[in-house]
Amino acid sequence: MRLLAAVSVLTVFGYQWTVPEASDWNIDQEQGVPVLHLAAARGPLAGPRRPIQFALAETPIFRAVAVSADVRPLGHSLLIVFAYRDSAHFDYAHLSIDSAASQPVHNGIFHVFGGERVRISPSAGPPAFPAGNRWYHVRLRFKGGTGRVEVFVDGHPVPALTAVDLSLSSGKVGIGSFDETADFKNVKIEGTAASDGDSIR
Repeated sequence: MRLLAAVSVLTVFGYQWTVPEASDWNIDQEQGVPVLHLAAARGPLAGPRRPIQFALAETPIFRAVAVSADVRPLGHSLLIVFAYRDSAHFDYAHLSIDSAASQPVHNGIFHVFGGERVRISPSAGPPAFPAGNRWYHVRLRFKGGTGRVEVFVDGHPVPALTAVDLSLSSGKVGIGSFDETADFKNVKIEGTAASDGDSIR
C-alpha cells in the first residue's frame, strides 16, 4: 500500500497551501506571473476511490465562497475542491476535456462523505474544456446556505458542473487533479466565513 509523507506547506497567490507531497509541486514564473505546477500524477490511495492530489488553501472555513483561477490541464482534467472538512468529507468540481456522457466520472460535481466519490451533477452537455494544454479562466461559486455550486469556464456556465449538496454546507477550498497534472495561476478566493453568514456576490 502506498503511503504519503507528512504534509508540507507552499506559499503562492497570497495564500498558504497544504500539499501531501511538496516534491510533487513546483512554483514557477510565466511572464512574471507565479504558476503553481502540479508536476506528479498520483492516483487515490487504497480504499474508497477519491482524490488526494490537491493543494488545500489555509483559509477560514467558508459558508459561501467564490474561487477564480486561470488553469491549464496538462492531461485530460483537473479539479477544484470546495466544502472541504477533512480528507473523507468534501466536494469537488472535476473539469475535463471529456464529456460526462463519454466518461461518467469526469466533468462533474462529486461528493465525498466517508466513502467513494459520488457524482451529484447532471451528465448532459459539453466538456468543460475543448482541449488540454491551454489556459482557461475558471470561476466556481458555492453557497452553503442553499447548497448550490456552479462553475463557469471562460465566462460560460457548464451544465454538467452545477449541483446542490445539503450535507456539506461549509469548508475550505483546494486545487489539483485526480490523477493527472495541471498548472494554476491568478488564483483568488473570496468568501464569507461560516460564522458570518452565507452571502456572496
